[in-house]
Amino acid sequence: MIDPAKTLSVYLHIPFCGVKCSYCAFNTYTSMEHLIPPFVDALCEEIRQVADGAGAVDVHTMFLGGGTPSLLSAQQIERILNALRTHFRVRADAEITMEANPADLSREYCAAVRAVGVNRLSIGMQSSNETELRLFDRRHDNDAVVRAVQSARQGGIRNLNLDLIYGSPHQTLDTWRATLAQTLALQPDHISLYALSLEEGTAMRAWVERGKLPEPDDDLAADMYDLATALLGGAGYLQYEISNWCKPGRECQHNLQYWYNLDYVGLGPGAHGFAAGVRYHVLRSPVRYIEKLTRQDGEIDTNVEYPRTAATEEAHIVERDDLIAETLIMGMRLTQGGISRAEFRRRFGEDLLEIHGEPIARHHRSGLLEVDDERVRLTERGRMLANIVLRDFV
Repeated sequence: MIDPAKTLSVYLHIPFCGVKCSYCAFNTYTSMEHLIPPFVDALCEEIRQVADGAGAVDVHTMFLGGGTPSLLSAQQIERILNALRTHFRVRADAEITMEANPADLSREYCAAVRAVGVNRLSIGMQSSNETELRLFDRRHDNDAVVRAVQSARQGGIRNLNLDLIYGSPHQTLDTWRATLAQTLALQPDHISLYALSLEEGTAMRAWVERGKLPEPDDDLAADMYDLATALLGGAGYLQYEISNWCKPGRECQHNLQYWYNLDYVGLGPGAHGFAAGVRYHVLRSPVRYIEKLTRQDGEIDTNVEYPRTAATEEAHIVERDDLIAETLIMGMRLTQGGISRAEFRRRFGEDLLEIHGEPIARHHRSGLLEVDDERVRLTERGRMLANIVLRDFV
């Protein structure tokens, strides 16, 4: 278990993309690559500001997400990581993940980012089917994924994740099976599966609402999830979280920080963070973000309390009841560990069953929860009905 008093994670949001994917609702921007150099300056300043109040904690994971971090040069990645090492106490064995589009990954680029500290890549494969990739507006094809995996390994990066999407319009069980087979053939260390969600403001949601695409089939998506569970488990991958599988010992340490509901600093436009009992988010506009953090007139507002910075847009203290609810919602996603009763008692001063005994007992009787002296966790059936269980803890 991570010691929350001594460790911190850092998420860095890189908001730039070459193309906006049709399903994407993240804070991303196209045709703004000219802002990358001043953005890197601003991000380094934000790192400096937030580190001032962090205290004597070890940063044990860093995650460059987006957007498309692989649009940045290796030299720009190095500047960001060096700023973190300068202003934070970064562990020598820290997990440093970077998300990447397969089309960006050459052997030379992978070797260069590995040389400056990146030791884990999360590659947006999404599908092996060319029709599905076009529907997603991805700027890569299946061959690019194969080349990207080869390039990463040749460049010295040994810890690879592949992201996949299931439950999309026109996707079939057979095309999904082919994507899983292709994924397993590439032998990544970690696999993340995401059920398609039609988010507000996305192109794909607009297409469905206008009748240009059929509604996603929830029953088919459930069958796809079951198929993935069987095939990935049969290939030796451990399902340690509802949507994540890994080879033994390759759990994503950064995401575990989220699922344990422990402190992480969120930096970059639109990033969210939770530290020192404060949940907050950074302003979304890259232009305003840069202005807030790189003003030349000496008027940068640095009189802010950790974990806030001059670019923080909103922050609030998380009350105890909300913190308990968030801890349960996140921790129940861990299929192996679930909620440790001893750790819960250490953190909140009460046993979990003293606070939520009735709903836990009810879902235990219905076969959705497994309960013993050590932990409370979802059963295999409970994973499919997780929302029904978790709403009782909110």
